[in-house]
Amino acid sequence: MKISFFAGLLLMMAAACNNPATQQQTPPDPMDQLLSKYAEVTLTSDISHLSANEKDMLKLLFKAADIMDNIFWTQHIGEKDAFLAGITNEKARRFAEINYGPWDQMDNEKPFLDGYGEKFKGAGFYPADMTEAEWEAFTDPDKTSLYTLITRDENGQLKTVWYHQAWAAQIEEAASLLEQAAQLAGDEGFANYLRLRAKALRTDDYLESDLAWMDIRDNNVDMVIGPIENYVDALYGYKAAHEAFILIKDKEWSARLARYAQFLPELQKQLPVDEVYKKEVPGADADLNAYDAVYYAGDCNMAGKTIAINLPNDERVQLQKGTRKLQLKNSMKAKFDNILVPVADVLIAPDQRKHITFDAFFSNVMFHEVAHGMGIKNTIDGSSTVRKALREQYSPLEEAKADILGLYLVTKLHEMGEFTDTDIMDNYVTFMAGIFRSVRFGAASAHGKANMMTFSFFLQEGAFTRNEDGTYAINLEKMMEASRKFTGNILKAQGDGNYEFVKNWVATEGVVKPGLQADLDRIMQKGIPVDIWFRMGPDVLGLQ
Repeated sequence: MKISFFAGLLLMMAAACNNPATQQQTPPDPMDQLLSKYAEVTLTSDISHLSANEKDMLKLLFKAADIMDNIFWTQHIGEKDAFLAGITNEKARRFAEINYGPWDQMDNEKPFLDGYGEKFKGAGFYPADMTEAEWEAFTDPDKTSLYTLITRDENGQLKTVWYHQAWAAQIEEAASLLEQAAQLAGDEGFANYLRLRAKALRTDDYLESDLAWMDIRDNNVDMVIGPIENYVDALYGYKAAHEAFILIKDKEWSARLARYAQFLPELQKQLPVDEVYKKEVPGADADLNAYDAVYYAGDCNMAGKTIAINLPNDERVQLQKGTRKLQLKNSMKAKFDNILVPVADVLIAPDQRKHITFDAFFSNVMFHEVAHGMGIKNTIDGSSTVRKALREQYSPLEEAKADILGLYLVTKLHEMGEFTDTDIMDNYVTFMAGIFRSVRFGAASAHGKANMMTFSFFLQEGAFTRNEDGTYAINLEKMMEASRKFTGNILKAQGDGNYEFVKNWVATEGVVKPGLQADLDRIMQKGIPVDIWFRMGPDVLGLQ
């Protein structure tokens, strides 16, 4: 049977269309790969034990937290709605919401949206066109305050504006919500804190409220709110960014932790450094507790999520009373299950994977927060706090200190027979896996730099070996000794307050070297997320 040329051509075209090999493949959406860096987690907790008043109080706290969130948007990129309105791609909008802007926080703050260049290191805290000479010539004593913006006056000259003035209407609304919440609080200590925190927001004087927060013990609900951390100010490290946590206390786990606070003064004396670097005595009124986090807002919700809190940051409070160390157990478990265990299955030697345990991860993170309150807060020459002496280099060095000193504290308590929740090998192998987890945060992250510094030091000291199959095995004795030495090195650097030395140290060792990058790429190829993002809010808790 004959067919016409055109009929044959049509048959050939139809066959080609039905052949998968000849069909045009839809190119992958690059936003899918970016979003895959984050595992979605529902952030919730059992609140059935809360009173009706406490549940009503929670609704007010959520509203106050959202105000902190909106303020942080302006500190980082600008007004939230105006920024997001310019993004038409739904996936790009979601990624921008996770990063609070157009820069990928987990990829050294590279812009992922067209039209944006390199992020200004001063974020929204300083004029983007401010020169170093201008800053040096600017003599206002409030310029280095944690709670002032640097702007320009009508003549183009630099001036300071207090936070409570810059966001007056929003601050007043948040303060009023805290005062209303205080009337519903079931615990008078927490109610007093909320009232004093409202006052602090209105004045930018947080000392009294920080001291009151240290006295809270029996509350079911807790909240951290206000300008807290200075990670976002990568220019000088002076400015604190607004954030909020809403927390539900886990009383069973908290009871397990409370006993360790009594050992902190003695542990300070045993730090592996010369006496002059440990002469400060941390306040003995330290508080260790476990919580379920039910809301993150502002700075703490941007990209990588905090899984433990050590506050207040005020050195005066730390020396007088100590700090509270809050372990966010549900967030911690989410990272352990979704990230740390899969990473360990790729990079930890098979015969050591049995030592990857949640209890070890929990205790490592807990003593990381304990370590923040220890060491030295003022340079040994008495000229400055360590924070001000090291400026923007303070955060990565402080995070490295907390990591390694925390491991040292776990070890000492094991040796004292006071910490028996884990096998010490569990802590060290889980710590090694934790380095691979956290170094993926990137060079723009203080935590990422800190973990890279630790990895580099362990490599130099032979604390681990890399096997032919691309997995890592720790040498316990060498890693214990390396931990001791690295702890001493960091405490000395903090006490000396030598900015140029620390800047060079971080720049040299706080970066991912090519060999390790290849191993980290293997993790990414496996589709293992870098961090988590939350579905959270009053509706998730069942609050109407």
